[in-house]
Amino acid sequence: MSTPRVGVIGGGQLARMMQPAAINLGIHLRVLSATATDSAAQVIPDTVVGSHEDWEALKAFALECDVITFDHEHVPTEFLEELQNLGVAVRPGPHALRFAQDKIEMRTALTAAGIPCPKWKEITTESELVEFGDTAGWPLIIKTARGGYDGKGVWVVGSLAEALQIIGEIHAAGNRVLAEELVPFTRELAAQVARSPHGQCVAYPVVKSTQTDGICHEVIAPCPDLDPERAAQAQAMAITIANSLDVHGMLAVELFDTGTEILVNELAMRPHNSGHWSMDGAVTSQFENHLRAVLDWPLGSPAPTGPHTVMVNLLGKDLGDLHSAFRHIMARDPGIKVHLYGKEVRPGRKIGHVNATGGNIEDLLQRAWHAADYLTGVIDE
Repeated sequence: MSTPRVGVIGGGQLARMMQPAAINLGIHLRVLSATATDSAAQVIPDTVVGSHEDWEALKAFALECDVITFDHEHVPTEFLEELQNLGVAVRPGPHALRFAQDKIEMRTALTAAGIPCPKWKEITTESELVEFGDTAGWPLIIKTARGGYDGKGVWVVGSLAEALQIIGEIHAAGNRVLAEELVPFTRELAAQVARSPHGQCVAYPVVKSTQTDGICHEVIAPCPDLDPERAAQAQAMAITIANSLDVHGMLAVELFDTGTEILVNELAMRPHNSGHWSMDGAVTSQFENHLRAVLDWPLGSPAPTGPHTVMVNLLGKDLGDLHSAFRHIMARDPGIKVHLYGKEVRPGRKIGHVNATGGNIEDLLQRAWHAADYLTGVIDE
């Protein structure tokens, strides 16, 4: 049996964190990276430097792989369709990936499938905005249909004038505009599933996710105090979406829990920040199951290995050397797991995360946050 060659488009931390699973499974991982110093390029020897928007570079890279998958969703759909025409296995395929690339396409498909979503409307005219504002109520959420992530491309607008200015800028940039109601949620959840081309699907425990300035900062797995029936409902919703959109690989479904219903916020068709806990807290990490799924191998168990795992992201501060903090946090708490992404430290940038697994959630939160705060220089003791 020849060694499978999986090509990952994008050289960020998600591609980087696929490498340990690839090594364990004997998979040859390749990466198409924007630069030779990107996060994944530092640890994956078979790195090709090139742009995902350069057709010739993308084609040459893909033709040397058994299957192509992604670190991000920004590859032009027409390029992926052309790769498929050349016989390249693209997973997830462009027929599915477009729903993660375009929020209006996503809302249209989910609504047609009967999946609960916030009230929404594509805005092309002022009269449409006025009508939607009267229906959904102000303030509204305005989103650019393509290109937004980690809170970018999303605005909360309190007035018609403010909304019109932002919409004008989006339209001027050649993008479409999605307006949504501002959902009065009590917490944010995430449901992740892995699905293979032959239709096997496994669901991870539903987690609670907390955001800071639009960036996921804390995850508790499984979500505490979530009724088992509601957890099963969220998992079933994610499985339904994966099947109806024909997703191959990991699918993350970000959810609003209003206390009375669960609504879909966003989709990601790749490993996701809300699943980083699984690296230390699940039988099979999201990164291993993503590789298994895109190769159409049997999927691993998503079951947790302990009662709870807390993940806290390391968001960059004005601090240089993270390793200088290792002695303190490792000596203080040998159970803490640290994952660094090899990124230059910049304020607000995701540069790593820590995981803590155990039985007492409050204790896990204290441990994980202490480690994260010490690593990023928030505290010094």
